[in-house]
Amino acid sequence: MSWFESFILGIVQGLTEFLPISSSAHLRLTAVAAGWEDPGAAFTAVSQIGTELAILIFFRKDIARIITAWSRSLTDKEARGELDARMGWLVIAGSIPIGVLGVIFKDSIEGPFRDLRLIALSFVVLGIALGVADRIAERAENGGRHRAAKPRKELAQLNVRDGVLFGLWQALALIPGMSRSGSTMTGGLFLGYNRASAARYSFLLAIPAVLGSGAYELKEIGNDADHVSWGPTIFATVVGGLIGYAVIAWFMRFIETRSFMPFVWYRVVVGVVLLVLIWQGVLSPYAGQDIGG
Repeated sequence: MSWFESFILGIVQGLTEFLPISSSAHLRLTAVAAGWEDPGAAFTAVSQIGTELAILIFFRKDIARIITAWSRSLTDKEARGELDARMGWLVIAGSIPIGVLGVIFKDSIEGPFRDLRLIALSFVVLGIALGVADRIAERAENGGRHRAAKPRKELAQLNVRDGVLFGLWQALALIPGMSRSGSTMTGGLFLGYNRASAARYSFLLAIPAVLGSGAYELKEIGNDADHVSWGPTIFATVVGGLIGYAVIAWFMRFIETRSFMPFVWYRVVVGVVLLVLIWQGVLSPYAGQDIGG
């Protein structure tokens, strides 16, 4: 991988990590469009560390409170009832599904799951699911002709059941194209949470999952004849983190007043176009995976 490739892929990572459109799929598709080799699951996982550092910085006050309260709850039973302490335990519980499934399906994540046909279908399926969930949430918030508006749940109402269900939705992101933020926020909307709460918990829940995945894949970078080496990987990680911070700030403001529908249409259109290109033989489902191999 050249420095130019890593720069472009770092930009793509930063722009797409926090939007419900799948950063891992966009890294794969960017390489295909440019005629580059598939950057691979290891590069994707490690480069995401940069965007997770952006989350740590953006939500630093919230995270500091959660860690402090959670640490205190280890020895103080009364502290376990505090919202921040509960949030710490819920993030841990919600991170278990993706951690376990990530280890079980490691070989599939690095191979078959990167098939462009599966990525295209993931774009369409989650796009439709997100659209349905968003419409349900909007109708509940605005009310209908014969019913009053129903307030959506806030993070303060998050319980163990919902925390684990959030985690199961997040685990869908093991398939490139599903999107970590997109699948988690979709699940949150179906569970009755408002857009801002679903997005906030999605970002917090991603921290242990992404940092754990990135650390696990560190040994794969520059380990053999792989085309991905340390220098370009670190460069892409830094670029992605800087851009990702700006994207978080924009996205949190966006969802306060806007729906997810622009992302829904984007996902469906991209997925359908990919399927058509593959069906017509213009694009191989394994494009980029056999370059230099």
